[in-house]
Amino acid sequence: MENSEVIPDLDVASTHQSAVTTAKSVMKKLPEATLAFWIMKVAATTLGETAGDLFAQTLKIGYFLTTLALFLLFVVTLVVQLRSRRYNPFFYWTVILSTSMAGTTMSDFMNRDASAKFLSSGTTSLGWGPQGLGLGYPTGAAILISILVVIFAIWKLTGMTFQIREIVTFRGEALFWSAILVSNTLGTSMGDFLSDSSGLGYAGGAALVTGVLLVLVALMWVPAVPNVLLFWIAFVLTRPLGATAGDFLTKPVTKGGLDLGTAGSSAVLLAVLIGLMGYAYFQERRSFSPSPSVLPVTGEPDRVTRREG
Repeated sequence: MENSEVIPDLDVASTHQSAVTTAKSVMKKLPEATLAFWIMKVAATTLGETAGDLFAQTLKIGYFLTTLALFLLFVVTLVVQLRSRRYNPFFYWTVILSTSMAGTTMSDFMNRDASAKFLSSGTTSLGWGPQGLGLGYPTGAAILISILVVIFAIWKLTGMTFQIREIVTFRGEALFWSAILVSNTLGTSMGDFLSDSSGLGYAGGAALVTGVLLVLVALMWVPAVPNVLLFWIAFVLTRPLGATAGDFLTKPVTKGGLDLGTAGSSAVLLAVLIGLMGYAYFQERRSFSPSPSVLPVTGEPDRVTRREG
């Protein structure tokens, strides 16, 4: 007579745990901060600078109306990102791009006005609508830094993580994207100050920011310095790097730029960013594609039956 003995299978149980871990990873909404991440960040912020200038200056829509339109675009892309159930590179980087474009025109509207030093040759205004608040770069940056500190203080009080790959809640994402929008606006102010007012010029400003970023990379190996702090400093500083790079591409040769134009530069940068997003999407799909050995997750421990004679 045959007897059946039901015993736990440790390999299947291990596979079950692997499936649970994989399912949890899929639910994460934000990417890892790898080298590819930072390359895409600089590309997106540079495009944000050139595209923001394209709408506000080249097309003469003006900072005020362009800011309203780009902020609305930011809200739409953010809703899509928040409704997504997992990290999607196209959704994520579209929001980053929209914050960069909106941050460009928001910063310009805060800091500039219709005085001669901010007007292009042959123009008499900054476009339709209000001409700008004219606060200046130092005052605008101080206001934005204060807002960013408040956001981080609220974030700290909630007790939620600052590690972006571990942010999975709606409230955590809302705080994250608020900080991103303000930091991109702040970065634009810093970039414009370095390029236009510091005397360093576009190349000098970019070289200074790159040098500081290299210092941050070196500090990653110093145990006393939190990597989360380094990430957010780097995130802010890559924005002025993108701003100075964008200005260097588009501004006239007489001002130290390459005079490639906002339209042409934006088109090339958009093609580069779309290509990078496609690569990131492929990598994400490959990382989280289910293995044939992973069994469906159930509520009971997996068991196998061994038959004995």
